[in-house]
Amino acid sequence: MTTDKKPSTLKLNPGAAKKSKADPFAPRRAPVRPPGPARAKSVSASAPKPPREPSPGYGAQRSGPDGERTERPRYGADRPGSERPAGPRPTGDRPRSGPGAAPRGDDRGWSERPAPRRADSRDQPHGAGDRPQRASAPAPRPVQPHRPDLARVGNVRGEVRLNKRMADLGLCSRREADEWIARGWVLVNGEPAVMGMPVAPDAQVEVLPQARHQQAGQVTILLHKPMGYVSGQPEDGHEAAATLIGAPSQWRGDARHPADGRRFAPEHTRGLAPCGRLDIDSVGLLVLTQDGRIARQLIGENSGIEKEYLVRVHYAPNGPHGAGVVTQDVQAVFPADKLALLRHGLSLDDQPLKPAQVDWMNPEQLRFILKEGKKRQIRRMCEQVGLHVVGLKRIRIGNVVLGNLPVGQWRYLGAGESFA
Repeated sequence: MTTDKKPSTLKLNPGAAKKSKADPFAPRRAPVRPPGPARAKSVSASAPKPPREPSPGYGAQRSGPDGERTERPRYGADRPGSERPAGPRPTGDRPRSGPGAAPRGDDRGWSERPAPRRADSRDQPHGAGDRPQRASAPAPRPVQPHRPDLARVGNVRGEVRLNKRMADLGLCSRREADEWIARGWVLVNGEPAVMGMPVAPDAQVEVLPQARHQQAGQVTILLHKPMGYVSGQPEDGHEAAATLIGAPSQWRGDARHPADGRRFAPEHTRGLAPCGRLDIDSVGLLVLTQDGRIARQLIGENSGIEKEYLVRVHYAPNGPHGAGVVTQDVQAVFPADKLALLRHGLSLDDQPLKPAQVDWMNPEQLRFILKEGKKRQIRRMCEQVGLHVVGLKRIRIGNVVLGNLPVGQWRYLGAGESFA
């Protein structure tokens, strides 16, 4: 069976294979609307609207029925004693009906006392609403009466802190007293003491044997400090004099000071405090102690322990590097009135110095006996009278002398020795 119908063949679009991939960054074109009946144009939100009469705010003046300007009543704190009349409360531009309408006063319920009226920026001058409200100035504080430090001068009954009373009695130092109080080794009128408690002058202060035993184990060391060591903490690359304390450098003593049979122990270096400054360029007797009583005796505020020095000087009226420096027979050229100033009349740091004993030991060496120890005191005193110190050695502190103690060695303070 044959038919005259030609077989259909599938035809491909020859341009489909050549169509390139869409560029994702190319601008998108608006879709082409198919032809049809004309669609109604919608009113755009950006279209101009007819002018609207400005709505007057709450409290603004409005025209009455006869064309007269009437003022709308206001309610609030600015009209004390006013009560809200019957009827709806004006709401300005707020909707008066509908789902978005604000609840009316009759719906909320009014109390007998009207709520305070909030400040409105429209009622204030121009720019006043932007400024924050200025807080009221605080009331001035009453002048407190002057109360002196009870720990220093006492109160009306003469009470002072317990640690100060113990230090004044010579029992220990303040720091040591605080440690004993914390351990319960101090009794006041038979009761355990409390840290910082004030005590009366007639209070009975008792120290338990545990504190006496600990104090008996404290040591005081006499060191012949060499040049190049500092008295306190290490500074500027120089070692502290306390580093010289050890078994190899302990002096075994002579017939007068046999060292009391004590031998060095590592715990003897703990808590050693230097009592009295000795400059890095000075040598001589340096005291280091663990006993707070000795430290207070030597460097306390009311300390009157003498300290004796041998000082070698040059006369340099124009400075150590200026003209006219005298190195030999300084005593012959040094004015007598300047020697009197060294004894009394000089000041350091705007504070007058205490009287000192200054005498010539030989034509180039002076002997100083001071009862105070300011920083570099002797060197600064000599500079004020034209003297340049080239050597300084401390040979005595109170009743304790340097003696034959070699340079760089040390010994214990004997049981029969005391500075006062």
